[in-house]
Amino acid sequence: MRISISHTISYAYAEPARHITQILRLTPRDHDGQHVMAWRIEPTIDGRLQAGQDAYGNIIHRFSADGPITEMAIQVNGLIETVDLAGVVRGAVERVPPDVFRRDTMMTMPGSELRSFVGAATSGADTPLGKMHALMEALHETMTCVPADQRTGIGAAAAFEARAGIAQDLAHVFMAGARHLGLPARYVSGYVAHAAALPQAAGAHAWAEIYLENYGWIGFDCANGLCPIDTHVRVAIGLDYGDAAPVRGARKGGQGENLAVRVTATEAGARASNQ
Repeated sequence: MRISISHTISYAYAEPARHITQILRLTPRDHDGQHVMAWRIEPTIDGRLQAGQDAYGNIIHRFSADGPITEMAIQVNGLIETVDLAGVVRGAVERVPPDVFRRDTMMTMPGSELRSFVGAATSGADTPLGKMHALMEALHETMTCVPADQRTGIGAAAAFEARAGIAQDLAHVFMAGARHLGLPARYVSGYVAHAAALPQAAGAHAWAEIYLENYGWIGFDCANGLCPIDTHVRVAIGLDYGDAAPVRGARKGGQGENLAVRVTATEAGARASNQ
């Protein structure tokens, strides 16, 4: 599948910002399941944009600009060709060993209720792969995925207790469960193209990857209840959302910030819808 992506992050400030620095994780890499045919990041104001990589091998761009800045945007446009590998990740850049991803973070601490749920959900499976599929199906049935503009991202324990969260939260819950079972788990940020079979496919998305002996890394998308297919575009990985956030930054001044995000991810040639 060829997927066309448009992602605009816009800022407006009631008080002009004197300086802005941002770290952008908005650029996908090639691997066996995807090929980047075209990709462009373009700020709408003058500044310095430098490409690099982080410790996980994610492509990052450092953008900085001096003010006064009353409004600005980061515009991303690209075309990706994808192949359905049933969630298996092959040919990706791997900078750190899988065991690094066994470590819990504040966002992936499971809590007693989630630990009990994981044990019950996976008790009937006799292999690690079977346990991960059972856990994904159980969480997909138990938790409600809400649009990103309806809920602030929260930790795994709180999201599970609420039985609801954004895709980011569901990824954290699944990762917490996998790590509780002793498996390396990492967070993935990316995009999902609109498809009738996917209940959660509005552009920007998040899921988890689990490392299994004899298989390597395999993706699990709890929000949609399946392993990532050719609708999914993988961008960045990390221990949790904080390591793979599309934009992180700081500014001087700029009080009264107003943020707006618009994302479309559609099969090339299909009519796009706005988010």
